[in-house]
Amino acid sequence: MRLGYACINTTLPTKFRTCRLATFQKNGHETIKELTIHNLENVYKALHWNVDHQILFYRMSTEIVPLGSHQEMEWEWWKDEDIIRISGEIKDFKEKHDLRLSMHPGQFTVLSTPREDVLERSFGDLEYHDKLLNLVGGTDMIIHGGGQYGNMDLAKDRFISSYKKLSSSIKEKLRLENDDRTYQLQDVIDISESSGIPICFDIHHHVCHNDGKPLPPMIEKVFNSWSDKMIPKVHISSGKTHEKDRSHHEYVFKDDFKRLLDVLDGRNSDIMLEAKLKEQAVLRIQKEFFQKGSDY
Repeated sequence: MRLGYACINTTLPTKFRTCRLATFQKNGHETIKELTIHNLENVYKALHWNVDHQILFYRMSTEIVPLGSHQEMEWEWWKDEDIIRISGEIKDFKEKHDLRLSMHPGQFTVLSTPREDVLERSFGDLEYHDKLLNLVGGTDMIIHGGGQYGNMDLAKDRFISSYKKLSSSIKEKLRLENDDRTYQLQDVIDISESSGIPICFDIHHHVCHNDGKPLPPMIEKVFNSWSDKMIPKVHISSGKTHEKDRSHHEYVFKDDFKRLLDVLDGRNSDIMLEAKLKEQAVLRIQKEFFQKGSDY
């Protein structure tokens, strides 16, 4: 079991830089290259810190390459020698320490959309993330189902149809997560059983948005959606003000983490903590559950 956090290390701190489209249009791809190298160097620093603190799971920012999936981006950044060099260093470090690297494309990357223009942009964004993960040796892209657009069954059918059009490289990395407003865990299971996409289970989203069906049979299906060669990936967070608050707390509460372990029932998985204090939340859970002298 590996524990992880998303993007920003508050202790270092990690500082990722981006730019506006107008700046890119004015200055060209050299600006993007400079920012990309800076961002990759920050990833590398975060990974070194993580290994020093036994944190072996990390989600990279979607903005490592600013405007990386924008239609006007003609620079083939994934072929640039300097980008390949530092990405290779990250990949070598990742493999040496058995790290897991993931990314989470944004809310506008949806495969259930009825709009062709949105779908094309979504395909482009997934291709961007795929190229970057290939360079650094990353294995996971997490997406949500999107909207239901007035008819959930049709939306799920569109998702499945769109998924089948993706490259094998993207399919190898794509995982579908249940969300806290629209796609309940059963909806995600329905899509997975028809498409083969592995399921990333988010327990806080399930607490916030579920239809009351027994969870253990669904968890069995979640784990069965992953091949034997892959360790399932799950998410956890704690509500900021109460259990069903969709906003994330600074930490993950001990009782919430114990509930997840109970749900997993001894199954191996890698756990992403989605908390405002990032690596500090992971360190606290490590101390409470996995270090000598912990109560668990």
